[in-house]
Amino acid sequence: MPAYIVAQLRFRDRVRYRRYQAAFPAVFARFQGRVVTQDEAVDRLEGDWPFDKLVILEFPSRAEALRFAHSPAYAGIAGDRKAGADSVVILAGDGG
Repeated sequence: MPAYIVAQLRFRDRVRYRRYQAAFPAVFARFQGRVVTQDEAVDRLEGDWPFDKLVILEFPSRAEALRFAHSPAYAGIAGDRKAGADSVVILAGDGG
């Protein structure tokens, strides 16, 4: 059963975030995931949306999603994401 990492981002430093964004594909390619969407122009249908971007990543399992999220390779680029945007990141799915 697939698992999903969902991130909501509010930019603080677009230069740092864009550096992270440029490095992301090479790191992500090492894992068994796919980008479902990355959208900086979502249409809010209901409720508050104080964010600038939505990202949804799909993995074949929760274990693979965690392998990506906790990998040294991802940690090596995540500093730019953390400096560049306030984020809410969740893992959902593959809960059994």
